[in-house]
Amino acid sequence: MKKLITLIATLTASLTTLAQDEPKVKFSGYLETYYGYDFNKPADHNRPAFIYSHNRANEVNLNLGFIKAAYESSSIRANLALMAGTYTNANLAAEPGVLKNIFEANAGVKLSKTENLWIDAGIFSSHIGFESAVSKDCWVLTRNISSENTPYYESGAKITYGTKDGKLTATLLYLNGWQRITRQNGNNKPAGGLQLTWKPTTKITVNYSNYLGTEGADSVRVNRFYHNIYGIFQLSDKFGLTLGLDCGTQQQSKDNHSKNEVFSPVVIAQYKFAEKWAVAGRFEYYEDKNGIFISTGTTNGFKTKGYSLNVDYSPIPNAVVRLEGKTYDSKDKIFARENNSVNVNTTLTASIAVSF
Repeated sequence: MKKLITLIATLTASLTTLAQDEPKVKFSGYLETYYGYDFNKPADHNRPAFIYSHNRANEVNLNLGFIKAAYESSSIRANLALMAGTYTNANLAAEPGVLKNIFEANAGVKLSKTENLWIDAGIFSSHIGFESAVSKDCWVLTRNISSENTPYYESGAKITYGTKDGKLTATLLYLNGWQRITRQNGNNKPAGGLQLTWKPTTKITVNYSNYLGTEGADSVRVNRFYHNIYGIFQLSDKFGLTLGLDCGTQQQSKDNHSKNEVFSPVVIAQYKFAEKWAVAGRFEYYEDKNGIFISTGTTNGFKTKGYSLNVDYSPIPNAVVRLEGKTYDSKDKIFARENNSVNVNTTLTASIAVSF
């Protein structure tokens, strides 16, 4: 009888292990349509050049839509997502052919049987910033300036380690460059990055990410070193606060060790005032005097404050209807209105986003 009980227990354990190890394939999708009204009324219907998401004005359009397949077992994982939309056209303009339509394409292998240690390679979402291209997952409808001008995606390989309690995650990355699937012509030096994420509780996330790489062909390439720090604090069931700070440097020229700088703080507050309703406000400042990312050709360069306020209605958990007002106020007259240069740009944007 004891042998029979032992055999049954062994078989049960084996079946449980097999069930846990059985690979799973999950299909999902996302679709976001929007209408943005730019009070400066650009004739070509394009928002300012430093905006890549929700970048069309005075028309109804698709910002981002994708279909995704995700495969996962205890030791293997893979993701493939194909996309379309104005975000795709603007943000992947430098990529060749069908690569413009890849939102995600990566595969990973678990390196340890006892530890949460993985190596992944391919195309994946950026490790920089607290906002992604998926607007529904963000507190505000449109992206802040620093999110728009840091990578949304990256290509390469990464090793990720997570503690068993899920509180600390560390990722080391080998990359093809700053938001690149294909390497820049003439540039043969790889880039890299680090990400450290700490979640001491379910209501607090603190993150540090960096990037180190070069820009330009080898004969003229300059070093770029970028840092991103943020904290997300859910102070109560209704109120949350996000604080972010981006700063970076880039050589002025290959043989010149002097550096140009970029600096951008951002604060976002969200308040859920009813079961299906939320409001969020944002203040941001972005300074790029020498045009590392945003070139203006003006005396003070890009020194711009941003203010936004949005109202969200979520009739069901996987859908949100949003309305946002946003104003940029720049030190120099870097915006255009009726063939005149002005300091201010104001927009109203509405969107419907559904995940499935």
